[in-house]
This record gives sequence, C-alpha cells and structure tokens, in this order.
Amino acid sequence: MHARVAAATTTALLGTSIVILPPSHAGASEHDAPVIVAHRGASGYAPENTLPAVDKAAAMGFDWVENDVQRTKDGQLVVIHDDTLARTTDVEQVYPDRAPWKVGDFTAREISRLDAGGWFDDRYTGTRVPTLRQYLDRVTLRHQKLVLEIKNPELYPGLARQTLNTLADRGWLDSDHVRRRLVVQSFDADAVRTVHELRPSVRTAYLGTPRVEELPRYAEFADGVNGAHPTLSAAYVSLARRVEGPHGRPLRVMAWTVNDAETARRVAGYDVDGIITNVPDVVRRAVAED
Repeated sequence: MHARVAAATTTALLGTSIVILPPSHAGASEHDAPVIVAHRGASGYAPENTLPAVDKAAAMGFDWVENDVQRTKDGQLVVIHDDTLARTTDVEQVYPDRAPWKVGDFTAREISRLDAGGWFDDRYTGTRVPTLRQYLDRVTLRHQKLVLEIKNPELYPGLARQTLNTLADRGWLDSDHVRRRLVVQSFDADAVRTVHELRPSVRTAYLGTPRVEELPRYAEFADGVNGAHPTLSAAYVSLARRVEGPHGRPLRVMAWTVNDAETARRVAGYDVDGIITNVPDVVRRAVAED
C-alpha cells in the first residue's frame, strides 16, 4: 500500500520533491497532551521488561507500556531488551561457562531459571524473564495498551510473523486492540514492512528519524516514526504530520527516551503524539505544568 496524498500539494524541500498534505489536515491539535508510554514498563521503578514493571505502570495510572521481543534457542518468544542476558539477569552466575550469554543460545526453560530482578533491587529478587504470552496476559489483566518492539529481527528469521501469531493467539489482533491498544515498532524497516503486509490493520511505527524527503516511502508501511528526542524538532513533527500513512491518517511521532522534566516540556512543545519514558510520573507532571 502506498502513501496517499488526498488533496495534496508538492513542495521542494531539502533539494528534493516531497508530497505533503495541506496544513489544515496536519493531524492532532497542538492542544492535545502527548500520550505517555512507560518504557519497558515503569522501568525507573521496577526491573525493565518484567511483569512487576507492568504492574508498577498500572499502579501509577499509565495505560501504555512498551516492551521488547526476542526468541530463545528453542523458538519461544521472550521479553528482554538486550541480545545478551548478562545485564539484566544473573546468567553469569547460573551458567558461568556459556559466555557471551546470548538470548538465542538458551532455551526458554534455561532462561526461566534466571533472576531478572535482583540486579535492580533486592525487593525484586526472583523476578523472571517473562515470555511474550505471559507479558500479554499481564497487560490484558491490567487493562493496558502496548507498544511492542520487534528486537534484533536479523538474529531471528521469521520473528515478525511469529510475534503476530502470538498476538493473535492471545486475542490481541481483534478490532479493538488494533484500533486502540496496539502499536508494533522496530528499528528494522523490513520488519515493520512485514508486519504491515501480513496484518495491514495493525498500527506500526518505524524507530528512527528518517530524513523528511524519505517520509513518504516509510509511510507506505508505517503509521508513525518514533525518534530519539535529540533528533526531533517542532518543524520535523509538523512536516511528518503532512505525510499520510497507510491507514489514511497523518504520520504520528513519538519521542524516546525522555526522563527529565525539562526535556519532557521541550518535546511536548514540538506537539509530539507521545513520549516514551522510564519515569512516566515525571513526564506527566512536567507536561501538566507546561
């Protein structure tokens, strides 16, 4: 599906022609507060990508959480950020002879033995690396919404398709979820494109800040571009909103990872659609005070 340009004009920008929507169709009102997404759960207050981090975000009143999905040696999907288990588990103590402790070199059963919480705080000792199924079930239990990142797909052939199958199995691809409760993202454009081709109804986002003249190409398969906050500006957000995505709406822009009040106020001033943060309460207060 290609980026459509209803009632569009063409403007020369940065030496390249780009097709844009008129400003009157540029998207959300600047008065709309950005959605706050708890990065890897409320990871400033509980160990990242764990069920307690989901619970903490819910207890703080945040609807949206973000996570990362990778695959074990025996083909199970687990929620963890790094491609190695070393930083966020006790794998070096449990399996000292298996360096460099890559996620894909361990079975799901082996990973289930690891402590994924003690590194963060003794209160969380015994916390486990969740499977994607367990994570989805907890987000469902807490009535939350999910930004799911397909992590390192180059290491795991077929990861996008398998992730979609798991989402479907857990009831996450019905009309309510795909309209209001789910975004699938990746740094890998091919993975985002695959998700769009396999499940066109699912909202997707590319992790990065493509050049403005490249945005129509990304808008063929991505509903949004989620950029690191230093790479964004009010001008970029405004121009992105003038490009129509695969579902007939302007591209959405989220900023990551924003963990202080000053930065939160600055990126909110860009009129971003969302802010991804380890400390969602800090961002909420800053945006409310602005």
